[in-house]
Amino acid sequence: MQITDNLKNDISNAPSWFHDAISIKPNEKILEDVKGKLSYSVWPSSSKNKNLMIFIHGTGAHKKWWYPIAPQFASYSNVIAVDLPGMGDSGFREKYSIKDFGECIISIIEKEKSDMDIDNISIIGHSLGGQVAGYVASEKKDLVSNLIMIDTFIRPPDWDPSENEGGPLRMIKYYPDKTTILKRFRLLPQQDCNNDWFVRYISEHSVRQTLEGWRWKFDDSMFNSLERLFGYEFSFGCPALFIHGANSLLMSANILDNIKKMYSEIMDFNEVEGAAHHVPLDKPLEYSGVGSLNSVNSPTPSV
Repeated sequence: MQITDNLKNDISNAPSWFHDAISIKPNEKILEDVKGKLSYSVWPSSSKNKNLMIFIHGTGAHKKWWYPIAPQFASYSNVIAVDLPGMGDSGFREKYSIKDFGECIISIIEKEKSDMDIDNISIIGHSLGGQVAGYVASEKKDLVSNLIMIDTFIRPPDWDPSENEGGPLRMIKYYPDKTTILKRFRLLPQQDCNNDWFVRYISEHSVRQTLEGWRWKFDDSMFNSLERLFGYEFSFGCPALFIHGANSLLMSANILDNIKKMYSEIMDFNEVEGAAHHVPLDKPLEYSGVGSLNSVNSPTPSV
């Protein structure tokens, strides 16, 4: 597709459901904790219920990856999409860890649970967000009613970080104008996506202008320094579903088999044909409609 600095023109070929969804403006909220600012969006439910769904993005992404999807569930649930620390509109921090990300989600849940009078809480995480969601569901079993992980690479407890993690420090790169940086946007791991209007939409909200030029919103230092869940085994007790793309580069046979071996007793698995790692982008209607999500996440409205 042609990429310009005019989002409206660039996504004019998007289907009507997509335009309808992004036209629904959520309530933008900020939660300050001792380590910094947390940004998140809330779509209040259009019906009277006590349900809450929380969407968590992957590495280097942001809450607006969920904007075309989150409103689809507002008829029977309150919905939240979160910017994890160091990404989107949340503040940068000196250190990053999945456990800290999880504590941030717990803080948001506890605040909104009280404000909204919530009983049923479902957490949905893509990629890195799935690890965060799994951590929250394991540490706060009494808080989480349903869990969904989407194409999440789960490391075995004996994973050796000295052999598999780290790398050179990523340097901040600035671009002279908005169009130049937008043309550099890529999905990681790299993959094709037929829904170019979806990719163009999220790229628009992945950049910001500074005095030095245009840059990505995420904290570049996070990629090298993020402390992952080494030696951690998920132990959630709620209904759980693992969704993975049939063409995902992260879900090779041995990796997926290992995840199933570790968690098949406490989690169901659903493969999405025609999808790679970024399942919500590749198959947004199948993902958000009456299929995978609703099979585990159909909370009964509480009045």
